[in-house]
Amino acid sequence: MTTEPRRASEWTIHGERVVDDTRRAVLSIADVELPDGVRFEQYVLRVPGAAMVIVLDDEERVLMMWRHRFILRRWVWELPGGYLDPDEDPADCAAREVEEETGWRPRGMRRLLGFQPMVGTIDQDNIVYLARGADFTGTAPDVNEAERISWIPLADVRRYIEDGRIVGAGSVSGLLAVLLLKASGELPAP
Repeated sequence: MTTEPRRASEWTIHGERVVDDTRRAVLSIADVELPDGVRFEQYVLRVPGAAMVIVLDDEERVLMMWRHRFILRRWVWELPGGYLDPDEDPADCAAREVEEETGWRPRGMRRLLGFQPMVGTIDQDNIVYLARGADFTGTAPDVNEAERISWIPLADVRRYIEDGRIVGAGSVSGLLAVLLLKASGELPAP
């Protein structure tokens, strides 16, 4: 087995101790050394991957959930999505979450982008999918997930981000990617 040579700016990890291990997260503290020899402790949060979906209808409206986020102490608009179960395909997870949280089954999903929410602290892979259209299942959305489900005009999304009604990293990055596709004429047709 060959290993890549160590780079001059690479940090050294001397160890990591678990502080708390729960069903959805492992919190630990890493003993880190910078290239200049300075050592410190860094919190590390290991969290299962997540997947979410931007569902656009024929009128270029996006399916979103109005929900309360207690950690922020406020109400925000978010894309449907959630944590991957162990060994679950991200696309299957994304579709399942949309249906459970909104009562809509997405059609024609494709991977839009992947991102890390906080690369210095959290190791969570996030994948955002784009779906053109959805079928209403007749199932009421989960009352524990959102107060209401709405189709927000894509033309209003930038304003919602600017005024703080959309703040989550997944929702913001995914929606900005869709707006870039639209501006460049590369947004897939319904």
